[in-house]
Amino acid sequence: MKTPIDSSQFRQIMSCFVTGITVVTSRSGQDIHGLTCNAFCSITVKPCTVMVSVAKDTRSWPLIEKSQIFAVNILSQAQSDISDRFAGRHKDEENNRFEGIPWTTATTGAPILQETQGYLDCQLTQSYDGGTHTLFLGEVVALNLDDTKSPLIFFHSSYLGIDKLK
Repeated sequence: MKTPIDSSQFRQIMSCFVTGITVVTSRSGQDIHGLTCNAFCSITVKPCTVMVSVAKDTRSWPLIEKSQIFAVNILSQAQSDISDRFAGRHKDEENNRFEGIPWTTATTGAPILQETQGYLDCQLTQSYDGGTHTLFLGEVVALNLDDTKSPLIFFHSSYLGIDKLK
């Protein structure tokens, strides 16, 4: 018989894994939403495919399901406030997380935040049930990188920056 895993200990261990911070955005008609996400990774380079894990109880989840598009905005070191806002930590801005934040679109129409380190604009190709979350795979149809910016990273439940090594 399996021993139950302590979820608080699991969270503590996972906080030791250094991750980058992204904001995953989607759009369906005029309805837009986004959420902070560090459960993101590349899957393959032919075709260029990425995976994001999105909780089923978020406002972004049905937009991705309906529109079949999403963008991964890779946050720069100066964007911890953006991460907090899209994580729902700014309750006064919860109704419109995009208010006052410049954004545009690339190919799919999913919002692309400005001043990021980079973005990947994706067309949904597959989704997998992950219990409370869905794993969305998307083929990258447009991308951009600003290599003058340093990444925003997360470690032990805190934001960190790194100096670029060149």
